[in-house]
Formats: sequence, structure tokens, C-alpha cells
Amino acid sequence: MAGGSDPLDTKHGQWLGPWGNLGSQTQKGIVTYALSANRQRPLAGAANAAVFNTYRRCKAQFLYVVPPIAFAYLLLNWATEKNEYYNSKEGRMHSPEASDEATQGGSVRG
Repeated sequence: MAGGSDPLDTKHGQWLGPWGNLGSQTQKGIVTYALSANRQRPLAGAANAAVFNTYRRCKAQFLYVVPPIAFAYLLLNWATEKNEYYNSKEGRMHSPEASDEATQGGSVRG
């Protein structure tokens, strides 16, 4: 047994090698190419792609997001106006309780 973290074949006690070469024979006829790290451009076109992908995704979700928000805004605006009307002098005079008291001679604030 060898020391360290080398992978061993427990049956035969042989070193199997790193990942991708676990004890197999070296293969012939396979060519690999590599590009040095200082020649790569990992963010090439990232800003351009981000703008167009953001537009495309927002356009796809537009009908799922905007109509419910618009409906909620209109409903909230209607409820606020109705509340302001009901709490105004005109709104109190048009309520059914106020009209009954006004016809019978009672005060609105009773």
C-alpha cells in the first residue's frame, strides 16, 4: 500500500492513475488541442448577449406579469376613490342610513 491519497487497485495493489486514465492503456490517434489561459476571452460578447437575452425573456413573460399588476393597480385606485367618497360629506349624505334620517328629520351624526 502506498501513502497519500493515490487511488489503489485493492485487488492487485497497483496505482490506477488520475481520472480519465484509470489504468487503461494510452490510446493512439487521438489529438487534443488546448488554448492558453491568457489567449481565451471568457466574456466575449457577454454584455451583448445579456441585453438581448434579457429583452427576449422579459417579452416572453410580459403577459403573465403586466395584466395582473395593472388589474391590481386599477382595483386599488377604484377602492381608494370609493373610500374617499364614502368618507366625504357627499358620500355620507348619499348613504341609505343618512337618507332615512334626513327624511325623518334626524341628524346625520346622531
